[in-house]
Amino acid sequence: VEEGIVPGGGVALVRAIDAVAKTVKSIEQHDQKVGAEIVLKALETPLRQIVANAGLEGALIVDKVKASSTNEGFDAATETYTDMISAGIIDPTKVVRTALQNAASVAGLLLTTEAGVHDAPEEKAAGGMPGAPDMGGMGGGMGGMM
Repeated sequence: VEEGIVPGGGVALVRAIDAVAKTVKSIEQHDQKVGAEIVLKALETPLRQIVANAGLEGALIVDKVKASSTNEGFDAATETYTDMISAGIIDPTKVVRTALQNAASVAGLLLTTEAGVHDAPEEKAAGGMPGAPDMGGMGGGMGGMM
């Protein structure tokens, strides 16, 4: 793996929250500060989604993972906390880094765009009742009439 590995399951992103939070405190311009706070919330999203997909409450688990300073994370398959690297739950560093860079790039593009164009949703008529199936083997017409 070109740039190494980091704990998977959203743990690496949760670990980045402290560094981003320090940056947020140093930002003076309101708009930039709001943007950085959005990034803070977004860093929790992958872990929250993994937990939600497991049918559990994300806030409690995110808080527990945040409180740990190790590679400990939540293994949704076993619903336990574990050392993600030892468990083989890993992400390539390059993938995590480029995902963040691309997300920031798209967010910047959206913030500086004055107008957007999209397709209007098509309204489809409600479907009617399906046709009746054939009478299978019942013969046609009135018996003896033909």
